[in-house]
Amino acid sequence: MRVARLEEHIDLVDVETACIENFIASYVLKGKSVAIVETGPTSSVPNLLSGLKKLGVQLDDVAYVAVSHIHLDHGGGAGTLLKSLPNAKVVVHPRGAPHLANPEKLWQQSKEVLGKITELYGAPEPVPPERIIAAEDGTAFDLGKGVKLKVVETLGHASHHQSYYETLGGGVFPGDAAGIYLREFNATVPTTPAPFRLDGALAALDKLINLKPKALYYSHFGRASNPVGKLHVYAEQLRLWGRIAQEGVREKRSLEEVRQRIVEDDVQIRKAVKFIEAHPVYNETVLNNSVHAFMQFAEKHSSGQP
Repeated sequence: MRVARLEEHIDLVDVETACIENFIASYVLKGKSVAIVETGPTSSVPNLLSGLKKLGVQLDDVAYVAVSHIHLDHGGGAGTLLKSLPNAKVVVHPRGAPHLANPEKLWQQSKEVLGKITELYGAPEPVPPERIIAAEDGTAFDLGKGVKLKVVETLGHASHHQSYYETLGGGVFPGDAAGIYLREFNATVPTTPAPFRLDGALAALDKLINLKPKALYYSHFGRASNPVGKLHVYAEQLRLWGRIAQEGVREKRSLEEVRQRIVEDDVQIRKAVKFIEAHPVYNETVLNNSVHAFMQFAEKHSSGQP
């Protein structure tokens, strides 16, 4: 578990899920009260709590736990974490709220999609309904000392996805709306599980670009500079994958053939492909699940389905 001071009021905790470094970040915002953005999965909650202790955060001072969406690597640990945070409430998209209160369906679907990866994450525990805030787009949470966290609905990656804009420093916590950032390669990587909406994802990126953020705080992983530039690059990357998937569907190509074309044509992927192939999670989620989701979207789009 590693912590890092990013701004006077923002710290990063590397929760080191399954002992994987630089994979999942939780962010700690400090005003008069404290907010945590992203919990990581259940299995890494002990690491997050250790990080809070290392940062000197009093557990009673945590007012909000804000998750971008309910996928296990982002909000799966919310129920477990709240057992140690007596005054905190979980902020989530309204469509995600019922699945935090009763995560059984989420867990079963996650096992079907992710297989053995769910063993790295652990099963989610329920969040008491009275401790859930189903936050609409534009809702703001005031932590005091000028620190505010504003909800920005960013659908596409999931139908219940939202990002957070931090008004004091002008930074954005995009969840998965801006993809994965691999600092060592200065590369972005799509994370687009089914059911994925390319049109929604591009609209979400436009929304984030219009905020003109001064920093991006990626859940996967860390702070990045030139945020507007990176959002534009990611939008073009998604468009490229969309074109390749459309051609693949039209020409009846296999997932393996479409994936190979993406690796050949996407300079961002090429820079990091060996790392991705060796990664215990990204090898499956990026090179299989995400490509498959693009092909599903292309098939529906070509057939005129909504």
